Amino acid sequence: MMEAYWWLLYILMPSVAFLYAAVGHGGASSYLMFLALFNFAPEQIRPTALILNIVVSLMAFLAFRGTVKFPAKLFLSIIIFSVPAAFFGGRILVDAGLYKQILGLLLFFPILRFLNIFPKSTAPKISENWILSGILGLGIGFVSGLIGIGGGIILSPILLLLGWTDMKETAAVSALFIFFNSISGLLGTNAFAISFDPQLWVLMPLTIVGGALGAYFGAKKFNYQGVKYTLTVVLLIAAVKLIWG
Repeated sequence: MMEAYWWLLYILMPSVAFLYAAVGHGGASSYLMFLALFNFAPEQIRPTALILNIVVSLMAFLAFRGTVKFPAKLFLSIIIFSVPAAFFGGRILVDAGLYKQILGLLLFFPILRFLNIFPKSTAPKISENWILSGILGLGIGFVSGLIGIGGGIILSPILLLLGWTDMKETAAVSALFIFFNSISGLLGTNAFAISFDPQLWVLMPLTIVGGALGAYFGAKKFNYQGVKYTLTVVLLIAAVKLIWG
């Protein structure tokens, strides 16, 4: 049934790229969702989402890095553990039914993020330390590679909850975190041996343009509340559909 509305992808994919990039994310969770719902081949879904994630997250980082003092020490303490974990996660193929259920659950992270439900601490609840950073990096990195996301939708609310970064710093850290994890996860999927659907070669450039615009306007405090809440409803419906079929 969804295939009859394939043209919607040309609107949905650039739109979600715009919104995710505006908050320093790559958008892989939503790319995965739409591609899965429109029944693209499973072996094409993960690498497509990761390729888009790499480009969109890099543009988001470049847009946000000039707005904050980048917390390099914190970033390094997480990324050195997450990158190898993402690679090994990318080597694992998950059963299609289980994959959709896991993806559906992960979609609740951006839903809650867009609704501003995650609490933001004004002061660190736990001091920054290498042990906790390493655990976060390993866990988020592995899940990122396994599912085909960059991990920013998981990392961002945790950083805000711990009080380690403010909103702008979170966007910058998450964007660069997504960039490196996505590269690692993509290498783990052996994407270079995959033949992509021709439709994806049209979708990817359009999605990248949407991400570029989102990164620019997001860094400039563009007000996109109405569209954001519309996307939240779409994500919620899709999450329920993926989990319960």
